[in-house]
Amino acid sequence: MGESQEECKKPTFAAIYARTSSPNQKFNHSIKEQVERCWKYCEDRGWVVRFVFVDECQSGGSIERPKFQIMLEKAQAGKFNVIVFWKLDRFCRSLVDLVNIERVLREREIGLCSVTEYLDTTTSVGRFNFRSLASVAELEREMIGERARIGLHALAKLHKWPNPHPPLGYYKEEDGTLKVNKKEAKLIRWIFKRYVRNNSMPQVAFELNKQGIPTKKGKKWNARAVRDVLTDELYAGKYKVAGVEDQVGGCKIIDDQLFREVNELKIRYENGNGAKRLPMPEDRRRAKIDRVFKEYMEALNREVQIKEESSFDLSDVRNLALRVAR
Repeated sequence: MGESQEECKKPTFAAIYARTSSPNQKFNHSIKEQVERCWKYCEDRGWVVRFVFVDECQSGGSIERPKFQIMLEKAQAGKFNVIVFWKLDRFCRSLVDLVNIERVLREREIGLCSVTEYLDTTTSVGRFNFRSLASVAELEREMIGERARIGLHALAKLHKWPNPHPPLGYYKEEDGTLKVNKKEAKLIRWIFKRYVRNNSMPQVAFELNKQGIPTKKGKKWNARAVRDVLTDELYAGKYKVAGVEDQVGGCKIIDDQLFREVNELKIRYENGNGAKRLPMPEDRRRAKIDRVFKEYMEALNREVQIKEESSFDLSDVRNLALRVAR
C-alpha cells in the first residue's frame, strides 16, 4: 500500500532570527519574547526549528551583523527552508537590502515570514504585502534619521556638543557646551608646536607614545591621530557641527597664527613645495627596526614551521628590517 501525500511531504526547516538595537529593549521587543513568538508560530505550522540566530545591540539599518551574516551563509548552504522573525524591522530596515535578500533567498526557495505582520513570501499575496511593508519600514527609518538631523542641528545652533565624547582638549558641561580642559589644552599646544619644529606627524606620535601619553580614547598615537588634531578647526575657535559654522571664542586653544602656520607647513610638504622633513631620529629609527623585525618574525612563524635543524639565519631578517626602516 502506497504512502499518503501527507506522509511523503518533506518537513519544513525553519531558522528564527531575533534582534535588539539597545540593551534595554521595551514593548515586547526583547530577545526572549521574539524567539518565543517565532517558535510558537513555527509549531503551529508544523515547521521544525533548526536554528536560532540572535543579534543583540545591533542596528537594523545595516546587514553587517554577526549572526545575520552567519544566517545568510547557512541559507546559501540550504540548511533551512524559511526564516521567521517577529517583525519586519527586526530583520532589516533598508528597503534596498531587504528586496535584494528576499530575491536571493527566493531563488533558493527560501521564504521569509513575519509573525506579527502575517507575511509569507512563499505566496504571491505574501510577496505583495512584503514589499508594501518594506516600503513603510524604509520610510520610518528615513523619518527617524531626519528627526535626528533636525535635533543635531538644533543642538549645534546652541553650540552644544552632539555626543557624549568631547574632543581632546575639552570637557562637556551639564548644558552640553564645551569648555577647555586646561591640562589637555597644554598637550594640544605641545602637539602643534612640536609639529612646527620637526614637520613630521609620525615623529610627534612617536614622542607622545614614548612619554606614555595616550589619546583621548586611551589608545596609542599614530600619524592619523596627530593629523586629526592639527586639522581640527575647533582648536582655533571655529565650531563646525551639523551644518552650523560659528566662531566660539571660549573653545579657542590655538591662536590663529600658529594654526595657520601648521596647516600651511603641512600643505607645502604635501605639495613638495619647499618644506623638508628632518631626518628620522635614531631612537625612532631603532624602534621602527625592532617593530618591523617583530612583525616579520610573527608573520614568518605563522607561515613557516621552523625546524630545529633549519639553517635559517635570523640576521638576514634583521638586515631586511634595517633596509625597510631607512
